[in-house]
This record gives sequence, C-alpha cells and structure tokens, in this order.
Amino acid sequence: MIVAMQEKATEEQIDTVIGAMVEAGVGVHRTTGAMQTILAGVGPTASVDLSKFELLPGVLHVHRISSPYKLAGRSFRPEGTVVEFANGVTVGGGKVAVMAGPCSIENEIQILETARRVKAAGASFLRGGAFKPRSSPYAFQGMGIPGLKTMHEAAQAHGLLTVSEVMEISQIEPMLPYIDLFQVGARNMQNFNLLRELGLARKPVLLKRGIAATIEELLLSAEYIMSGGNYDVILCERGIRTYETATRNTMDISAIPVVKKLSHLPITGDPSHGTGHRELVAPLARASVAAGADAILVEVHPNADKAASDAAQTLYLDQFDELMGQLRLIATAVGRTL
Repeated sequence: MIVAMQEKATEEQIDTVIGAMVEAGVGVHRTTGAMQTILAGVGPTASVDLSKFELLPGVLHVHRISSPYKLAGRSFRPEGTVVEFANGVTVGGGKVAVMAGPCSIENEIQILETARRVKAAGASFLRGGAFKPRSSPYAFQGMGIPGLKTMHEAAQAHGLLTVSEVMEISQIEPMLPYIDLFQVGARNMQNFNLLRELGLARKPVLLKRGIAATIEELLLSAEYIMSGGNYDVILCERGIRTYETATRNTMDISAIPVVKKLSHLPITGDPSHGTGHRELVAPLARASVAAGADAILVEVHPNADKAASDAAQTLYLDQFDELMGQLRLIATAVGRTL
C-alpha cells in the first residue's frame, strides 16, 4: 500500500500515520521528495482497511500496489531516484554518468593509466574487477583485495569514484573501504542472501539483469535490497541470452524505457557485455543514451587485445575518447548532459 501525504503535512501527522500502519502489522518505508512524503507499506496488506488511513490528518490519498515490487515501483518515488555520491557525482536526473575501466584489475601501471585517461575523457567512475566469476576455473580469477587497493589509489589520484563486483557475502566488509558502488553481476541477480546483506550495507548497489531474467524479476531483485533499507539501487541492462549467436548477448535496449516507466530507479546500459564485440560497443552505448539510460558502463584497457579477460569487447583508450564525444552530442539532443 502507498500513503501519499499532503505537501504541507507536518512531522507529527506523518508519525501518526506511520504508527497506524505499524499497528496494522505493516512494515513502513518512508521517502521524502521535493513536494511530498510517500509512505510505502509492505507485508500482509491485503486485509488492511485503507479507508481508515484516508481519514487521518495530512493524508492526500491511499492506494494498494498491484505490482509485486512495492519499493522499486514508480509510485514509491514518482519523481525518480537520484543516487548521490561524493564529489557531487549523481546517477539519475539530468546528467548521464559514465563508468569505465578494465574488466579485470591486472597491475598498477594498467589501472593508473586507465584512470588518467578515462577521467580526462569525462568519466566519473573507474570500474574494475577484483573478484572475477569466470566460466572456466582455469581463467584469471582477479587480484582480490590487493587489486581493489590499487584501483582505489588510482581513482583517488584522479578524482574518480570506484565500482567493482561483489560475489559473496564475505566480501562485502573487506570491500567497503575501497569502493563507492557495489556491482552485483548477472550470475548473482537472484542470490537473495547476498542482496539482503547489501540492503544493510548502506552503500549504493549497481544491480545487473540476469542473462535470462525478465524485467519484473530484475525489479523484484532490487526489492530485496531496498527492503533492507538501502534505496540507492541502480539497475543495469547488460544483455540477455536469446537464440541469437551473432553477439555474446542480446542487448535489450527496450528495457531501458520500460524500466523508466515501471520504476523510479536509475538504469545503466552496459554495451560491452551486451554485445561482446568491440566494434558494437559504441553503437549500443549511443543507443542506450538515446533510450534514456542514466549511466553507461564500458570496458576500457590501455592494451585491449591483451586484456586478461573480455579482450574482445574491450575498447582501447582512444576509442573511448571518441565515444565520449559522440555521447555528449546524443545526451544534448535528448535534453541531458554528460
């Protein structure tokens, strides 16, 4: 259930409504927008009489949420969520954020050069994998925490934020000092124990769509994180598995505007995993911004052909520079900035 408070509702009135919801056995999640406060009630709400809440002072209207995702749905934050980071960086709203870096952190020289170049091109986040979920047990598995420390130092030296993938609950705490944004990969989109713990971590989470997941399933996974009290969730379209074999995955560009309609959460486009081919990354990145993506996540490497992982879909630094110029033009054309 959603209880929308009047614009001039007092804190006392809001507290009274929250108390009534708790008394009815409903868990309450509060969000305060520019114009009004929204109270989302989750739990056994089917038998709750909504009419008694409509009569409480300060209440504008009350309605049931028909979708299975209560907190990730657009009605919880009609104006949309803007996830705020240090240095004034935001994801959501009028500016498109760019997250760039290697699939895997390999060494100090690689990550320092990448950080310098992506910052100069206009990126806000340095991405890099320290724990790599590889299909083969013999493939490079990442540098772990030492790699994260190296990336963190490179990011700080160039005024960048960091994003890296977390694979299991035990990695959350040791990663906290070194990353600004947890990434949950496609393989873990329905690792609900991990999602619950990230809901308690109080650090933003980038949640990638699973390779066979519907949009509803993606939003329900976001619900697990948000139900723990962490509302700073950024969704990511990274391609799904279809019968098509020309690309690594089939990047579902249509998911971007669909998510924007159904949810208040910002969404990222990942054309590197979405295609698996270097020459296709730029066209799909451009299409993502045109479709309304709030951020772009791309793999970049100083020596892309020799990257330890995902070399075929990784851009060279000069190609990234060119792409950023193209994205600026498209962002301007759709009323946004980069």
